[in-house]
Amino acid sequence: MITNISLITTYVLDQDKARDFYVDVLGFEAASDVTMGEFRWVTIRHPSQPELEVTLMTPGPPLDDEAAAFVRRQLEKGGMGGLGLRVDDCRKTHAELVAKGVVFVQEPEDRPYGVEAVIRDNSGNWLVLVEPREFQA
Repeated sequence: MITNISLITTYVLDQDKARDFYVDVLGFEAASDVTMGEFRWVTIRHPSQPELEVTLMTPGPPLDDEAAAFVRRQLEKGGMGGLGLRVDDCRKTHAELVAKGVVFVQEPEDRPYGVEAVIRDNSGNWLVLVEPREFQA
């Protein structure tokens, strides 16, 4: 029986830089960093959700060369989705992250489901910050 989601993958261009961004800027924790031959397994997790780890994976095996090159190109032009991140106060989080040098693709805006802002991580992935509220049509 499946009990929960325990691992998701986000493709990144540089595992060290991505880990540092997620840990030092966004407040995640470093979880795993294991090298197995040429393969490196790097994961992070949020302190309030330790059962879910995010693998920071560089494009490569098990992707074939063509697929890996496509993913790299998408990252480089900012065309990859990333994570949806829940926040208590989107405007406050926006101000804190701007002070840390984070570039916002979309400033905080009211939506029917809450307040939303969008940033890119340092690999080009879009990260959506959402301060949820009861849906209002």
